[in-house]
Amino acid sequence: MVAARAPEPDVRAGVLKAATRLFAAHGFDGTTLQDVAAAVGVSKPAVLHHFPSKEHIRAGVLAAILEHWQGTLPRLLLAATASEERFEAVFGELFRFFSADSDRARVVLREALDRPAAARKLLAGPVRPWIESIAAYIRAGQASGRHHADVDPEAYVVHMLQLVLAATASAPVTTALLAASEGESARGRYDRELARVARTSLFITSKDDPRGKTEHRARVSMGAELGAAPSSAPKPPHQRHKGTR
Repeated sequence: MVAARAPEPDVRAGVLKAATRLFAAHGFDGTTLQDVAAAVGVSKPAVLHHFPSKEHIRAGVLAAILEHWQGTLPRLLLAATASEERFEAVFGELFRFFSADSDRARVVLREALDRPAAARKLLAGPVRPWIESIAAYIRAGQASGRHHADVDPEAYVVHMLQLVLAATASAPVTTALLAASEGESARGRYDRELARVARTSLFITSKDDPRGKTEHRARVSMGAELGAAPSSAPKPPHQRHKGTR
């Protein structure tokens, strides 16, 4: 009887994962093909079998980030029909995606700083349609009186994207400026305030609008989604209370 062969490791996936971490830590120029091969535990020729050059690895890392949003964002926008639901879905997913692996955020920021011409091309191509799609729902919210009329929809989306990228990329350092409070970690305070800033800068509150158009449903629903009590600002996924789903 012939023994079953152990499955071969997914070298391509391993290269992309290792390169994401190394590019985030050292930058594209500060990372060699040998560094990537060593991190994966394979030879340099094995890496080149899947990626002909380091530039191809870079393209693969960025494509992996973009592919997530190309598949996820349209589904979120179609599934969520109300303004509040779309905010919760899109902002929540954006936060979770980059918070789950902050190296993704660091890679994007390094691209913007180290390779601005290439980053501008990327933004003008695959990313712009996402911005326009989300901006369209913000305009609909402005027309219905749910969103502040003076919000510039496209600029708001761009700033929120930058805010999430910078916040998740720098959280291991910047959360040192905060102390834990009763029942909440420093990171919990940090992430909760990020969600509050994003939400309240867009939605009209009862204080802003005496006619009673409020963000109450958005606050309650998003609080449930991110693990906060209905009467409080939302907390991020990793701060969920036990038993909350």
